[in-house]
Amino acid sequence: MNAENPRVPAKVVLFSILGLWAAYFLLITARGAVVGLELQDELLWRRVIVSLAGCGVTVLLWLFLRFFDERSLALKVGVAIVAAIPASLAIAQINTMVFAPIEDQVRQKIGEQRGLNIRRDESGNLLLDIPGEATGTDAAGGESEGAPAAASIVIEPAPTAADYWRRLTDLALSRYFLLLAWAALYLAIVAGARARAAERRGERFRSAAKAAELRSLRYQVNPHFLFNTLNSLSALVMTGKEERAEQMIQSISRFYRHSLADDSTGDVSLDDEIDLQEHYLEIEAVRFPERLKVHVDLPRELGQLKVPGMILQPLVENSVKYGVSASNRPVTISIVAREEYGRLVLRVSDDGPGLPSGHTGGFGIGLANVRDRLEARFGREASITSGPMMGGYETELRLPMVRHG
Repeated sequence: MNAENPRVPAKVVLFSILGLWAAYFLLITARGAVVGLELQDELLWRRVIVSLAGCGVTVLLWLFLRFFDERSLALKVGVAIVAAIPASLAIAQINTMVFAPIEDQVRQKIGEQRGLNIRRDESGNLLLDIPGEATGTDAAGGESEGAPAAASIVIEPAPTAADYWRRLTDLALSRYFLLLAWAALYLAIVAGARARAAERRGERFRSAAKAAELRSLRYQVNPHFLFNTLNSLSALVMTGKEERAEQMIQSISRFYRHSLADDSTGDVSLDDEIDLQEHYLEIEAVRFPERLKVHVDLPRELGQLKVPGMILQPLVENSVKYGVSASNRPVTISIVAREEYGRLVLRVSDDGPGLPSGHTGGFGIGLANVRDRLEARFGREASITSGPMMGGYETELRLPMVRHG
């Protein structure tokens, strides 16, 4: 089945056809029982044949209609209206052929119940024999009884070609509306399948757009971080601190080997995310060996929860920039994970000076990037708050508890 141009599964169509003709068979049989038709056994197996033939003709109608599944609704309706005409005539013809041999027998049975004799003469006229008595007159002028005599009247003349087509058309009309009802059902099933396919396509497009947005947001992080680390590396080289520069190069190598190993739009375990931040802080520790202190608190049971990759990177980087770099004393950067009320809470904080004097706009692109990535990944199920705390600055993320698998 083509995902872009879906076809209704054959088993669904066949089930609808069998259901249609099974209902037809049951209703006609119930009608015959109610009106008291004779020769029910003879009629029953003939109805089975007609119903099976109806199934076959409807299958052919379906095979024709499916060629127009991808066309406009108006065209499909028009095709169904036209195609149902020869199909209904075919079913009516089969019905006539199957029931013709028994029609006269049924009429004779009905006549016998009423004490009448119904028969066809050599010309094909349908006759009704009416029993009666002939009367005469004797020589004395009185009435004398004669031998009984019977009269026959024609109740249905021998059918002509026009009569045949008139009757066939009458039968075909009832089958025509039956086929139109099934065709309407089939078109509704096709419309439902197309609607579901369009919904799946829309979901794929939305997923692709979200992945593209996540890639764009994550790629904002890597160049920003690389720019800062290269500046730091340049400063170390310029000041003759080759050993520390080499140490930073090794740390940068480990950091990028770790970060580039994962899908740029996928989730990673919280263990891996915090491990990556520790690699980053190793790099920054080369710049600030005396001032940068790190505290990580990750309960073991939370380590396998999944979070967006590098979601903490801008927050840790801001703590280095506004906390460690702006201070002349040791500053501790803390990364803490907790479960609170069924949510994963991540806090990144530092006990540095906080925002510089006159700074009113938050952390700029870093914090905005985190907010946008959380919204793209979780919608309203995630939140971020950021602001000064007693003795420093703190950013808190509240995320759904996403587990592996």
